Amino acid sequence: MLSNARLPRSLSGWTMAVFGVLAAGLGVVGLTTPDTMIRLMGLAPLSEASRADEDHTLLFLTASSMAALNMGVYYVLAALADWKSFFRWTVPFRLLTCAVFTFAVVSGRAPSGFLGVGLWEGTGALVTGAALRYESRRAARVSA
Repeated sequence: MLSNARLPRSLSGWTMAVFGVLAAGLGVVGLTTPDTMIRLMGLAPLSEASRADEDHTLLFLTASSMAALNMGVYYVLAALADWKSFFRWTVPFRLLTCAVFTFAVVSGRAPSGFLGVGLWEGTGALVTGAALRYESRRAARVSA
């Protein structure tokens, strides 16, 4: 039961919890100090005076930061519940996110600093996938 869970109970749960805490933390950073998030991606923030009226960078940063905060909380809650089905569902979609973000950089649609976001997603997906595979093989050996 989730209310009794204080720490993740599996290796895969720990991978999800760590990813979730990082995502939530970065979401809070983006919401509270957007220029810090812009710098973390290797970009130079613009002063308010130099932004055009049509510049919606901060709007999109707010939206993505809120999404990261929510996603991070979902991941932590799933980790505390040891919801392995959810862990499995995230792996291909996190790899897809990695591919899309990497393609955005390679195709010139996004600056090179954005590559870190894609690699972070891809690395997290691979680590979670490896943990799930390890746990599955371990369970198979125990039941054999």
